[in-house]
Amino acid sequence: MKILIVDDQRLMREGLATIIGLEEGMEVVGTAVDGRDAYNQVVELRPDVVLMDIRMPGMDGVAGTELILRHMPDTKVLILTTFDDAELILQALEKGVQGYLLKDLPSEAIVSAIHTVYNGGTVLQPDITAMLLREMKKMAERDPGAAAPLPPDEPGALAALTEREKEVLALLGQGRNNKEIAETLSITEGTVKNHVSNLIAKLGLRDRTQAAVYAVRHSI
Repeated sequence: MKILIVDDQRLMREGLATIIGLEEGMEVVGTAVDGRDAYNQVVELRPDVVLMDIRMPGMDGVAGTELILRHMPDTKVLILTTFDDAELILQALEKGVQGYLLKDLPSEAIVSAIHTVYNGGTVLQPDITAMLLREMKKMAERDPGAAAPLPPDEPGALAALTEREKEVLALLGQGRNNKEIAETLSITEGTVKNHVSNLIAKLGLRDRTQAAVYAVRHSI
């Protein structure tokens, strides 16, 4: 698989390139310094997965991701972030990224995450998702208008979910995978998959990542 690394810090770019380049079956086809540079290189190099820093001068990771996915929707984007980027992480997830990673994770965790998104999965770390929930609740308490309001049709859509689907949605918002949800609710993974598909359809969402963001945004 072909990987593009995007970070304004040279040490981070080169370090990740070295680590990933040693992995069998992975090739770092390029590095970029901001979102605009990343987009230009995605068009030229057609990487399978983009590791995208979220905070960069010039065009940041959120804007860069939106540009890439608008024109190259098959590209997988994995955001690299820190604990203090709650709102930016939510914005990036809403743009369609396949997940997020803390920059200080062990190299094997980053490599594993790349494999996950390449194979169509998502990477939502429970510790970061818990932080997102806390931050969104704080924002809502400080300024009720700060949290994204429900569009007019959403209350009805949410009411259409069964109680079990709401439970599954809440666990998606905590970053749980199907196996973990199945264990928590004492149901099979196949049943979880059906619930996830149903709630995504009822809420008019694109995928489980958007469902997780929905759960966080609306404190489900």
